[in-house]
Amino acid sequence: MEAAACAVGRLGPDGPWLGFAPSLDDGYDLVVADGARARRAPAATDDLLLLAVAYFEDALAPPPEELAATHGDIGALVRHVAAHEADPARGVALAEAVDAIDDGLAGDAVIAALGRCLPADADPVDVLARRAAEVMSADG
Repeated sequence: MEAAACAVGRLGPDGPWLGFAPSLDDGYDLVVADGARARRAPAATDDLLLLAVAYFEDALAPPPEELAATHGDIGALVRHVAAHEADPARGVALAEAVDAIDDGLAGDAVIAALGRCLPADADPVDVLARRAAEVMSADG
């Protein structure tokens, strides 16, 4: 049985929504749904971090209300990434992001910490839109 997905936002007002769900292998799946169908694919670490950044930036259109990710959902997601990070420098930045989320700091503090773990030119919406297209076009 698949775990329920949390939606972070939509690619445009009528576009597909993007989110995440725990997977059966102690990881997370990237979930994309357009109303008619929902698709899942194993999420890369950057997928998860970009979803978290998009959440704190309010970079996407609002998701379906009944599926909307909460602050706690995003905290658990970032905590998971931090717990599985092997690179010490990224581990420090992720620990700072977890602390900022847990302490209820402004989104800018979380975004700054997460941004240190991503390529400097990574635009969350652009990268997530490309990943969404890949997931939706995959056989399945």
